[in-house]
Amino acid sequence: MAQGADAIVITHPEKVLFPGSGITKGEVCKYYEALAPLMLPHVRARPVTMERFPAGIGKKGFIQKDVSKGFPDWLERVEVEKRDEGGGVVHYALANDARSLVWLANQNSITLHVWVSRMPRLQRPDLCVFDLDPPGDDSTVLRAAALHVRDLLAELGLPSFIKTSGSKGFHIVVPLDGNDEAPKVWRFAQGAGAVLVKRHPQLFTQEFIKVDRAGRILIDTGRNTPGATFAAAYSVRPKPDAPISAPCTWEEIERGSVSPRTFTLRSMGARVNDVGDLWHDASQHGHSLHAPTAALDALLTEEDWKESHAASTRRPTSRKTPRRKPSKKVGTE
Repeated sequence: MAQGADAIVITHPEKVLFPGSGITKGEVCKYYEALAPLMLPHVRARPVTMERFPAGIGKKGFIQKDVSKGFPDWLERVEVEKRDEGGGVVHYALANDARSLVWLANQNSITLHVWVSRMPRLQRPDLCVFDLDPPGDDSTVLRAAALHVRDLLAELGLPSFIKTSGSKGFHIVVPLDGNDEAPKVWRFAQGAGAVLVKRHPQLFTQEFIKVDRAGRILIDTGRNTPGATFAAAYSVRPKPDAPISAPCTWEEIERGSVSPRTFTLRSMGARVNDVGDLWHDASQHGHSLHAPTAALDALLTEEDWKESHAASTRRPTSRKTPRRKPSKKVGTE
């Protein structure tokens, strides 16, 4: 761990957070400190939501957005107005340096979930994220889906980067120039998802309700709404063996040599030694969505947009048939 003024005292470093592999909190903290040089350029100035597991991943964890108490004076935070009608603000932590990453890990925060925008321009994302959520572990189908997303984005004139989710799917990211407001970014992502469903209806879906997905891969574009998050690059995920949400290459996807949980906390050192940060120049490829959105609109009809919106906003309660009041029996005379 860091020495001197920047040192963080790790409490209970011996605590086992991953029972199956014996990975301790101390190891998780050391991982985040070691990966800080690669991770910080991707998370700096982004509000952080913590996914905490005080008793390890074998027990239920919880999500924490607000850091109002018990934080060190040096930890940078940002106040964001709540979106609900109750008002108030949320005090999000910012992971702007290595000790912030270690401090967050010391709170038993296994995964850092971050916004697609940065301070001070939180309403203007610099990333557009497509989250592929498959129903199972068919790697061939998932790989084909990821390549279809890449190819559509390339058709629209946009470069894309990919990383493992550390869970079931992949995250495909488009760097933006930060000049488009959040609603425009969300609309672009939603429309791109609609085109993929239209072109490959047996492979993709935008259905929110799992039972309606019928074995298809959800292309989740909801990560692009204000306040929504995705697992930060190089984050540990709360799954057996501590898989990492790690950048990979499109060539690795084409070869089938990388799956969503290929890289783990204990293997990332060797991975980084081999390839470094595959996203080191991603921010240099920031694009405007003006021309891609115009091209996208030409691929969709009004009915396509309506179905896309309906699929992604349907909820289980909306499918319930309203109860009919029992009819009054008419007596016989």
